[in-house]
Amino acid sequence: MKKRFLIPLILVAALIGAFFLLRTPDTDPDAMLAKYGGEDAKFTVTPDGLRIHYRDEGNPDGTPIILIHGTSSSLQAFEPIAGQLGGEFRIITYDQPGHGLSSQSPDDDYSAQGMMKAVDAVAQATGVEHFVLGGNSMGGWVSWRYALAHPSRVDALILLDAAGAPLREGEEPPPLNIGFKLARTSWGRFLLRNFMPRSLIEKSIRQTVANEAIVDDAYIDRYWELLRLPSNRDAAPHLFVTDREAPFADRLSEIAAPTLIIWGADDQLIYASAAETFAERISNTETYIYENVGHLPMEEAPERTANDIRRFLEGLSPAVEDTLNLEVVQ
Repeated sequence: MKKRFLIPLILVAALIGAFFLLRTPDTDPDAMLAKYGGEDAKFTVTPDGLRIHYRDEGNPDGTPIILIHGTSSSLQAFEPIAGQLGGEFRIITYDQPGHGLSSQSPDDDYSAQGMMKAVDAVAQATGVEHFVLGGNSMGGWVSWRYALAHPSRVDALILLDAAGAPLREGEEPPPLNIGFKLARTSWGRFLLRNFMPRSLIEKSIRQTVANEAIVDDAYIDRYWELLRLPSNRDAAPHLFVTDREAPFADRLSEIAAPTLIIWGADDQLIYASAAETFAERISNTETYIYENVGHLPMEEAPERTANDIRRFLEGLSPAVEDTLNLEVVQ
C-alpha cells in the first residue's frame, strides 16, 4: 500500500524538480537597467502607476517624432534611424507597457486605449503638444489608433509594417514566427512564461527578418534578456490575447494626417499587401515597398528608411534644411 502511494509522490517531486531545474530564469531588473538604460535613462510615471522608459534625443529644436516599437521589442529598434535623423529632427522613443524597461500595465490593459496612455505620458514628459507619430507592427497599430483618437495632435503618421489592416480577399493568414505561434495558444504562453531558451528567440528573430546580417549575438541577447524581465513575462500572456478591435480598420478613412507607409516585401508576419490596404483607406499617403526586407525596415534597411522619412517630412515642410544630405535610394 505504501509503495502504491510512494511512486506517484516520487514522480510528482521529480516533475517539480525538473520544472525548476529547466525553467529559464528571470533577468535582474537592476542589471537590465544598467545595460539597456544607462545613466541617461529617463522615466515618467502615470497617475495609475504605469512607469515608462523613454529617450529624447536628436535636435531639440527640430520637429518632434515619436516612434513606437512592436511586440516583444524595445525602443532600441529605432536606434539605427534615430542616429541618422537626429541631426535634423527631435527623436522620441519609448518602451511600450510590458516591454523593455517599462513596467507592465497596472490593470493589465493592453488594448489600444491602454497602450495610448503611454503616448500621452511621454508627450507630456517631453513637453510636446503635437508631433509626427510612427510605429512598427503593434506600434504602428497604436499609432494609427492614436491618430483616430487625437487627430489634432498628430501632424503626420508613419506606418512601418503596421498591424491592424484586415487580410485582403482570398489571403491566408501569414505563417508567423515560432514565438508568435506559441503565444497564440494557452499552453504555448505557459511555456514562454517559464521556458525561453535563447535558441528559440534566435529562431523567431531570424524568421522575422529577411536581412539576417543584423542578427548578431548582442541583438539576440537584447531580445532574450529583456523578454525575461519579470514584469515583461507577466505582461506577455495578456498582450497576446488582447482584442485588437478589428472593426476600427473601417475607420482608417477618417485619418487626415499625411501618412508615410513603408513595408518590407518579404514580411512574413504582416504581408506587404497590407500596405496597399492602408494606402487605399487613408487618403493622403506615400508608400514604399522594400525588396529583400522583412518585418523591421528601420533595422534591416535603416539608411533607406531614414532617407524616406526625412524626404517625406521635408515635403511637408519645404523650408527644412537638408542637413543629412542623404542620397535618394531607388
